[in-house]
Amino acid sequence: MPALENIDRSSLLALVEISREINSIQDTDELLSKILQIAMQTLAAERGFILLQAPETETGFVARAAQNISPEAIADIAHISSSVVRHTLSGGEAVIWHDSDLPEGLAKTESIIAHHIRSVACVPLRLKSRLVGAIYLDSRLASSAFIETSLPFLNAFANQAAIAIENARLYQNLRDENRRWRAEVQSRHRFSEIIGKSPALRRVFEVMERVLESHASVLIEGESGTGKELVARAIHYNGPRSEQPFVALFCGSLPETLLESELFGHKKGAFTGALTDKRGLFEVADGGTFFLDEIGDLTPTMQAKLLRVLQEGEIKRVGDTHIRRVNVRILSATNKVLKEEVKAGRFREDLYYRLNVISVTMPPLRERKEDIPLLAHHFLDRFARENGRPLKGFSEKAMEQLRRHDWPGNVRELENAIERAAVLARGELITERELPFANAPVETVWEDGLSLAEHEKRIVMNVLRAHEGHITQTAEKLGVSRRWLHYRLKEWGYEQAD
Repeated sequence: MPALENIDRSSLLALVEISREINSIQDTDELLSKILQIAMQTLAAERGFILLQAPETETGFVARAAQNISPEAIADIAHISSSVVRHTLSGGEAVIWHDSDLPEGLAKTESIIAHHIRSVACVPLRLKSRLVGAIYLDSRLASSAFIETSLPFLNAFANQAAIAIENARLYQNLRDENRRWRAEVQSRHRFSEIIGKSPALRRVFEVMERVLESHASVLIEGESGTGKELVARAIHYNGPRSEQPFVALFCGSLPETLLESELFGHKKGAFTGALTDKRGLFEVADGGTFFLDEIGDLTPTMQAKLLRVLQEGEIKRVGDTHIRRVNVRILSATNKVLKEEVKAGRFREDLYYRLNVISVTMPPLRERKEDIPLLAHHFLDRFARENGRPLKGFSEKAMEQLRRHDWPGNVRELENAIERAAVLARGELITERELPFANAPVETVWEDGLSLAEHEKRIVMNVLRAHEGHITQTAEKLGVSRRWLHYRLKEWGYEQAD
């Protein structure tokens, strides 16, 4: 580190301003050009280069910025300067040489003579003990063109430049990683990730394609486990807000006071435990998409507060008086028939029409059984990769059972069943023995007058009673997720045991 006491006050002030300027530049090429420009102005150099470390190259350095040199000559000059750089790095400080005092090994090199170089300056770029590169300057116009008293300033400037270069590199890495992450997220939420070719699913695709470029609210209806959130993510990541946040909230899992704080945020001291100001999810989603899952579970009070946001585009944190503007696209989902909820007086009609500008209805799996083989193979491929299992498919009997099952938990239940089978499988094929409902003691014969909903409830409650109200064991026996089972039991007003 150069001694700053060797730099006069005006130069120190200039260094502070220069540091502020170069550290504000995040593009690496722009930054290197600016660093070279400042170094050349400091010494009134004729030509200059910035060399960055490149261990994979012959010289160990690569020219990333150059001034007053033709592109054809850059490689040759970089080769010349690399010998100067290596000589400089052995001392670790900036050096200035003139033709009369060039080190003997350099003065007699063919390249120095051929290019008529009369003055040379080289400043190492170091980040603590690590070498980043070097600034190389020269002049063919006059001997003693560079002033020795500039060395302390150049060393101090080079330290700041090395920090700025490292910051720009880290920023670029972060930006590249963010791009890769976004590309990965978007690939996961392409339409092709919604598996199926049935007429019922094609109708869903047709509606989705029409709403992609819109900012309109979309209501996604369908039974639990049909893939409503998958549709919401596909709409967001393939639409005009794909570069903005996608925020999801399950409305049925939080008490009203906590839900209000989650949605709108709160001011410090607004209630016990509000130790700091907190942004709500509407603010987090500003500019992007907010997905409200199980919107039908909102209380009348929360319905009124949500309606105001949709009407005015404004939110107010709990305990605050300041109004904040938000620009959010609302996608919502429900396993209820909201129109029936409106008729029953449990859901606000004005909010329903705000949410239901466009409606998408997800078909239950029992209504698109031709998609079951596609879905089953899709899930099996995924779980085989994740578990390192050489699984190739399903036996005929296993596939027949998959087709015949009614799938009350829909695609989520099928996914759960395939994951379980992939873990238990002994060979390359999934057999009927690995399927969770293969030996289930559940009556599958329809009785006269029994509706599908009543039939489903009867099956679930029989298994639940057989397991003495134990949710986890019941879900495992049925081959469904705990979340699906909680949905259904809440719907039926059952007090859950665990």
